[in-house]
Amino acid sequence: MSVDARLNEAHLIVAPGPLAGPVLGRVVGMLTARADCPIDRLDDALLIADAIAARAGSFSADGRIGVLVSAQIGAVELNVGPLVQDGAEQLIASAELPGVGNVLERVADELLAEHDDGDGDFLRIRMAFGAATRASRLEEPDAT
Repeated sequence: MSVDARLNEAHLIVAPGPLAGPVLGRVVGMLTARADCPIDRLDDALLIADAIAARAGSFSADGRIGVLVSAQIGAVELNVGPLVQDGAEQLIASAELPGVGNVLERVADELLAEHDDGDGDFLRIRMAFGAATRASRLEEPDAT
């Protein structure tokens, strides 16, 4: 890993509660800005941060919310965990909102549930915001 890559990542461990959302949101916002994110996708990144802060503690292996936020030009990635067995899938399913659908599935470009025998489950959430990504998102049919 290059020195520049390490400068654009943060590892947080926060307790679930009223401060989890604002803390995670600020860190995600800061790193997303470093990735040259357009404003509309910044809102999407903050929606993801809010969903993680509100729900991840229920599926955490130790009750705390662990998130590694990494940014590079054109993309931001959140790795959430460690989670209980099948916690990544449960976390994704819990992001379903009436009338809206699944927030994580609608906003993220990639959701990947990963299992590590030694550390538990992790959820990788990736958002890209290059020109090609914006064009493909505009072509998606509206689910409403």
